[in-house]
Amino acid sequence: MNMKEHLLTDEEIRIARHCLSYCLSLGAAQVRVTLNKSLMNLTGLLNGEVDKVSHALDRSLQLAIFADGRYGTFSSNRLEITELEAFIREAVDTVRMLEPDSLRGLPDPSREVQVATTGLELGLYDPEYEKLDSEARRSMALNSCFWPRRAELGFKLVSEEGEYSDSVYDMLILDSNSLEARHTETSFELGYESTVEDAEGRRYSAYWWEASSSLKDFKPEGCARKAALRAAAQMNPQDIAPGKYNLIVDSENASKLVSPLISALGGSALQLRNSFLEGTLEQRVFSENFTLWDKPCTYAACGSRLFDSEGVATADAPVIEKGVVKRYFLNSYFARKMQMEPTVEDVSRLWMKPVGGLESLDELLERVGDGILVTGFNGGNSNPATGNFSYGVEGFLVSGGKIVHPVREALVTGDFIGLWNKLIATADDARPCMSRLIPSLAFKNVDFSA
Repeated sequence: MNMKEHLLTDEEIRIARHCLSYCLSLGAAQVRVTLNKSLMNLTGLLNGEVDKVSHALDRSLQLAIFADGRYGTFSSNRLEITELEAFIREAVDTVRMLEPDSLRGLPDPSREVQVATTGLELGLYDPEYEKLDSEARRSMALNSCFWPRRAELGFKLVSEEGEYSDSVYDMLILDSNSLEARHTETSFELGYESTVEDAEGRRYSAYWWEASSSLKDFKPEGCARKAALRAAAQMNPQDIAPGKYNLIVDSENASKLVSPLISALGGSALQLRNSFLEGTLEQRVFSENFTLWDKPCTYAACGSRLFDSEGVATADAPVIEKGVVKRYFLNSYFARKMQMEPTVEDVSRLWMKPVGGLESLDELLERVGDGILVTGFNGGNSNPATGNFSYGVEGFLVSGGKIVHPVREALVTGDFIGLWNKLIATADDARPCMSRLIPSLAFKNVDFSA
């Protein structure tokens, strides 16, 4: 592989610029061009052996065309100028056949990013990626297996499926406001799903993963073993009596209870009046213990980015502060429709402020005393208009701050506003490999049924 095969070339960038100018020459009022390129190498593992290998290089060019008060989006993975010019002519003609929408348009130029010229500003690209070859990837994958040492476990490991992957993503946005913004990052990931069997032949499965944007911070050791231990911990589950229990959710799954809030703060849900947080801006809706920030400009951190898909500059900002809703996520279009100030299109790197001065999940269990520890969600749904939810969960009964036994086929129900007003405390154990840094959470008196 050419050392720079995975990054956008000068020629590809020249073609993107040509597409922008060509659209304008055909009478488009405004244009945005987004050029993406990605490369992924994957090594699949099954029971201690390499099961599959893949190498995938992908690139695409997207056009957002604003012409005659109309708007359309188009994409192509062919980057030959003659073909693209024919494609663009048809695209512009198609836009002119659409219904007018005067609210469509590029962001105000003053809001667009000015400091993302190389793509490397956030330190998310690791040059060590260029030194990896197929043998290094194979060795890294095989060395992560626990299968050859499965006799150490004390229970039957039925299967161990893993995937090691490394990837690079390079993206450039150009628009007729003279924007040129670039974002480049690498990623190294490893995940394992392990299945174990108890003495009666019942099987249980669990998953664990690790990831980092830099090779030196990538810690795959113990990943496969942890997946097996999480599966074994589910052996001999018992039912629970229906009723109210304190709810504890580990940091691996805690973002499940935050994601619906972020969706409800999004422009699409708000504008369609399909959000349980409509009309709550600058109001205290949740517990004063609850603070969320978007921190997209954190150096070398998962989820960081200097601009959104419109090219609008990001900035660290509160989303919910001491229970008060501080931000809606409104791109240019939805802001115009709602006659509100635009922000950014979506959250980038979400961080929740820990509550209670506790470090670990064990300390959180001791603080709570009794309850249900949830370590996985199994189906269910939430209503975006009301905030009501019903989720199947798996986990453990907790008594006196200690795990008593696994729980099976439990259902947790409620509404998100009510739930987040019952927040007791958190640990300080958010996983840095996630873009949503939510620690283990504890809530009081939540409804469970068997």
